[in-house]
Amino acid sequence: MPNNLEASIDIAASPEKVWAVLADLKRMPELSPTTWKMIALGGVRVGALTVNVNKDGWKVWPTTSRIVAFEPNKTLAFRMLENRTVWRYELEPTAGGTRVVETRTVDPKGIPAPVRTLVNAAAGGEDKFEADLVSGMQETLARVKAAAER
Repeated sequence: MPNNLEASIDIAASPEKVWAVLADLKRMPELSPTTWKMIALGGVRVGALTVNVNKDGWKVWPTTSRIVAFEPNKTLAFRMLENRTVWRYELEPTAGGTRVVETRTVDPKGIPAPVRTLVNAAAGGEDKFEADLVSGMQETLARVKAAAER
């Protein structure tokens, strides 16, 4: 069974400044090492559909997601339609700025069998895939930190 994943970082910038970086989904390719493009159809709001192009080395694949939480300066989350996982960014004010927690939560129904088969065949199996996801989450948060602290 796939695992829920989490990474976090403390950023020396206000939640408003961090939010300005995260909520601009056109910047996701700058932030995420596996995102080539992310387009929110109809604007960035709850219910909006996003069309995404992902990359890992020579591998490129499309995904879609639905924004399921959009609370300025606090929460941004989207559900991947292909595998039902929810990716969430939670912003929490701290004495020195903002703590950002990024999570990937697996739907209680699990991940569809065709997606799991693809992960095993093309991504080196679930353990490697999840380790790569956590590494990507940490890299994404480091890039958010760098952008927000400029």
